[in-house]
Amino acid sequence: MKLPTVLVVDDEPTNLSLLRSILADAYHLVFACNGRDALAAVLKHRPALVLLDVGLPDIDGYALCPQLRQIDPTQAMQVIFVTAYGGTQQESAGFEAGAVDYIVKPVSAPIVRARVAAHLSLVRATALERSYRDAIEMLGHAGHYNDTDTGEHIWRMAAYAAALARAAGWDAERCARLKLAAAMHDMGKLGIPQAILRKPGPLDEAEWAIMRTHPKIGYDILSRSEAPVFRLAAEVSLRHHEKWDGSGYPDGLRGEEIPQSARIVSLADVFDALSMCRPYKPGWPVDDIIAHLKAGAGSHFDPWLAQLFVELMPQLLAIKEQFDDVETVA
Repeated sequence: MKLPTVLVVDDEPTNLSLLRSILADAYHLVFACNGRDALAAVLKHRPALVLLDVGLPDIDGYALCPQLRQIDPTQAMQVIFVTAYGGTQQESAGFEAGAVDYIVKPVSAPIVRARVAAHLSLVRATALERSYRDAIEMLGHAGHYNDTDTGEHIWRMAAYAAALARAAGWDAERCARLKLAAAMHDMGKLGIPQAILRKPGPLDEAEWAIMRTHPKIGYDILSRSEAPVFRLAAEVSLRHHEKWDGSGYPDGLRGEEIPQSARIVSLADVFDALSMCRPYKPGWPVDDIIAHLKAGAGSHFDPWLAQLFVELMPQLLAIKEQFDDVETVA
């Protein structure tokens, strides 16, 4: 297994030798004696963590720290000061410079090992979360690859869903999870022929029968994972076309038989579809959308959530405006 790379920056050979003896058995170590060499080492070796002295011959370590972090290609590298400069003022300067920890010399081997291990575990967790979110974003876009919806649709709709979930009493963690899950709600469209997804006119009955299979296709894909966000995404995918009065699909669930997550996403999805301009239609005026949502309360939509959604309209329009600005710039 490849060992994590740690860059040690100190102008005293005895300090470099001591840190080598403490860490060499667990990490791939790279050394630098001044700021210039430290900057070059970050570009060449891409260390996960830097142990940085303050009193370097060519630059103050407090000034060097932000430069090291700025040139890090991964933007995930952590810096720990290891220095003889103790005291609250010096430690504060270190944290203000961007370090995640501050160790005062003379160092204790167990403390150095523990601090390095702890912060590298955070680096790995951050990298894993970034990969996780990247994968979810790619899956969300994949679900609309052959569709006429734009890429912004899935994240705009997901933002609406998260706002409604918050208003409905969901905690911050569940709202964040729903925002990611909602982006994958149409994953099943990967299994629908492009001729149906992009048909300019209305679908005939046979085409609708095929289209109505996409919730189950999405569920079959997403339910393969035990991760909570994918379990929630599978639930949303399967149920976001069910309707409050039982007239939806694929199983004709009614009322609270439909998971609240799917009832929330259904409202967000319809609102986004109606409000946005498409080649085949203009966006609806807000008053017309509100009238449509109210008319559908108790038949298409959960009546309580529909009312809550309408009450959130100023917040939802602010979200829409943010995405409109992004699309305009793009």
